[in-house]
Amino acid sequence: MTTKQKPALIAYTVTGDDEKTFWTRIGTAWPHKNGEGFNIELAALPLGGRIVMITPKAEQGADGEIAS
Repeated sequence: MTTKQKPALIAYTVTGDDEKTFWTRIGTAWPHKNGEGFNIELAALPLGGRIVMITPKAEQGADGEIAS
C-alpha cells in the first residue's frame, strides 16, 4: 500500500521476558475509509512471541525500534 497518510498503528513483534523484552517493528495499519477495520501491511511474521499494535509515537527512531 502506497500512501502519504501516516499509519494509525505500528505492528511490533515482542519477544523475551520482563527483564529482557525486545520490540521489533514488523508492519503498519491504516484505517479503512469507512472507519470499519484496518488495512495491515506486515514485512515479517513472528515465529514466536506476540504481535502488538500501538499508536505511533513522535519519539520513536527512524527504524521504528523501541525498548522497554
